[in-house]
Amino acid sequence: MKPILATLAALAVLTNPVQGAVVTAISDEYLPGMVVISQHQRRLFFVVRPGEAIAYPVAVAKRGKEWLGPARVEGKYVEPAWSPPQSVRRDHPELPDFIPGGSPHNPMGARAITLDRDEIAIHGTSRKMRASVGAAASYGCIRMLNEDVIDLFNRIEVGTQVVMTR
Repeated sequence: MKPILATLAALAVLTNPVQGAVVTAISDEYLPGMVVISQHQRRLFFVVRPGEAIAYPVAVAKRGKEWLGPARVEGKYVEPAWSPPQSVRRDHPELPDFIPGGSPHNPMGARAITLDRDEIAIHGTSRKMRASVGAAASYGCIRMLNEDVIDLFNRIEVGTQVVMTR
């Protein structure tokens, strides 16, 4: 009986999601360790085992900024600094050229997981942007609650497969 309890405890640690996340079913086509983002559901899924994933609420790209298909995690950063990309700067010329990591005004929040797509990251939020989680609000990035992006950051590695679906 003890080995079963130890296995159950290990699985609880593996799948124990944070505040906004829940464990849910997912298609068996996605392999454990993959990240699947649903533009329509505004959810990011981290596949923990065949048919099961942790689902996190996210903000996705607004109309005209969406992307679909595969990507890979290229880098992982703690409290990253941020410089607005040209696409953001065009719409918001009032933004500073640089916002240091840890600043309450930094839209990257507590963690950034960069992807091998042009200027796209999965990242946390500033307090001001926290309410955007669950909306189509970004310039292509995937915005998460800080506690959720920290949880995901600790579960994935550079090279992790990411798929954006409709």
